[in-house]
Amino acid sequence: MLVCLSHGGSTVYESEGHATSLAVATAKGVVFLVRDTASAAWRESHRGLTDFHVIGLAHERISNMIVATMHDGGIAVSDDGGRTWQDRSAGVPSKNVYCVTIAYRSGRPRLYVGTEPARLYSSDDLGRSWREHTALRDVPSVSKWTFPAPPHDAHVINVTVDPTDPDRVFACVEQGGLFRSADGGETWTELLGFNDDVHRLMILNKDRRQLVMPTGYGFYRSSDSGDSWQDQSDRIQPVGYPDPMVIDPRREDVMVLAGGEADPFHWMQEKTARAHILRSTDGGLTWRKPDSGLPERFDASFEAMALCSRPGASSVYAGNTAGEVWSSDDDGASWRRIADGLPPVSKTIHYLILGHDLSFDKKERPNA
Repeated sequence: MLVCLSHGGSTVYESEGHATSLAVATAKGVVFLVRDTASAAWRESHRGLTDFHVIGLAHERISNMIVATMHDGGIAVSDDGGRTWQDRSAGVPSKNVYCVTIAYRSGRPRLYVGTEPARLYSSDDLGRSWREHTALRDVPSVSKWTFPAPPHDAHVINVTVDPTDPDRVFACVEQGGLFRSADGGETWTELLGFNDDVHRLMILNKDRRQLVMPTGYGFYRSSDSGDSWQDQSDRIQPVGYPDPMVIDPRREDVMVLAGGEADPFHWMQEKTARAHILRSTDGGLTWRKPDSGLPERFDASFEAMALCSRPGASSVYAGNTAGEVWSSDDDGASWRRIADGLPPVSKTIHYLILGHDLSFDKKERPNA
C-alpha cells in the first residue's frame, strides 16, 4: 500500500492493513520510504525528481500512476513507482502547480490541478491534455485575489471533489476564498462567511453537507454545504494557523490537524512556527495534544499530513520543514519519528522563512 505525503495532494487512504510504502514530497524531489512489515523500521529506497521542489503528490489507483506537481517545475507522472518520470505539463502554462486531486467519473480518473496565478485545469487522459475551467475566474472577487509574498499572485492551493458526486467540486484559492461548483467546474458559486485565506476543505462522508475548513486565520465548519459557516477557532488552541488536516473516512470522529501558533509573518520575525499536532476523537467538538511521543512544540512547520485508515484504527503521517517525518499508528494518540535528514517538506518558501535550507538533506552532506 503506497501513501503519498505532500502539501497539495491526496491525504486520505483506505487499506486492510498497514502501509508499507510512503512517497514524501520535498524541496528536492520525492523521497520513497519503505518497510517490510508493520513493526519494521522505515528506510529510504529511492528518490525521483530531485531537481524540483515537489508540492503535490497523488496515486492514481487504476493505472498505478503517481502524479507530482511542482514549484517552478510543472507536472510529471511515473508509472514505475517513481523511478522514472515523464513531463505532463503541456496545456498548463504556469510551471507553479500547487495541487493535484483525482476524481473518478463513471470509473474513469479525472485529474485536477491548481496553479499560480490562480487557475484550475482538468485532464481526462492522465495529463496528456488539459483544459482550463475558465469560469472560476468569472467570480465577483477575482480582481481582489492576491498573496502577501511577491509576486503577490494568488494560487489554487487545493481542490476537493465529492467522491459520491464528481460534479460537486470545491476550489480553495489562497488568498481569494472558497468556490463551489455543482457541474464539474463549468460554473462557480463564491462562498462567504469566513476569511479569504483558505487552506483546504474536507467533506464528511456521514453527511455530505458537513464541511470542515482550516484557514490562515482560523478554523471553520459548515452544515449546509458552505452556505453558512461557524468559526470554531477557539476549539483548536494553541494552533492559530491550521493547515494540514486528515479525517478517518471509516470513523469520522477521528480527526488530526497541525499548524503553527501564528501565521508565517511571525515565523519570519521569530524563526519558529511554534507548531503543534492536535487530535479529536469526538468529531472536532474538542481537541487535545497527543498522549506521547512529541515534544511540547516544534520550531519547524508541519506542511503535509496523510492518513491510512484500516479496520479499527488509522495511521497518520506528518512531514515538516526540518526534513522530518513523524508517524502514529493509533489514530494520532502516540507518535514516533520515522525519518529525518530529508530535504524540507514545505509549501514553496516556508522552509526558507524558518531558516531551514537544503543542507538538511543528509544525502547531500559529507559523512552523513
